[in-house]
Amino acid sequence: MHITHSIISELLKSLTPGMPTMSRTAIDDQFAEAETYFDLNKLYKDLASAKGKRLTPTEKVHLRGLLCGHSPAEIAEKLNKAKNSVEVDLSSTVYQYIKSLLNKESQEVGNWRDICEWLKEAGYEQPFKERQMTATLPTQATVNIEMVKRNKILIDINLRIVAPFPTLPKNSHPTNTIDNDE
Repeated sequence: MHITHSIISELLKSLTPGMPTMSRTAIDDQFAEAETYFDLNKLYKDLASAKGKRLTPTEKVHLRGLLCGHSPAEIAEKLNKAKNSVEVDLSSTVYQYIKSLLNKESQEVGNWRDICEWLKEAGYEQPFKERQMTATLPTQATVNIEMVKRNKILIDINLRIVAPFPTLPKNSHPTNTIDNDE
């Protein structure tokens, strides 16, 4: 019998009802777009130095969530975690490491957005790069602009983007199916 990742995942879920399971690859892929905005390699290295050891995968994913502009509540929702657990974890780990790294131990993190601002000011933000998107532009788009009132306009955009479906490894079975209307 060939056991696939999805079978193992389902078995784990049945053994721990109510507890979400996520593979290491899935955790590492969460909020991956943070690398577009910040120099994660340098930041991870510097935070490991401030902490005294490497960041845990959980610390990294929570940090990346913040760097993508997500609040602790939004991070918790995306990771299927309790909001309070993510907030407490960030306050007791990532926030402290960043404060130590940036010599801001005496400052309070008044808002989770402070973390991104501090890191931008410290030079961890990636320089903006223009990206060509010609291959991903939609083939059909309609824009309807009409006057609603004297000082307001309504812009109605109908946009359809067709993207390739990600390829799955051999012998894997998707858990969700998508109707193909093409």
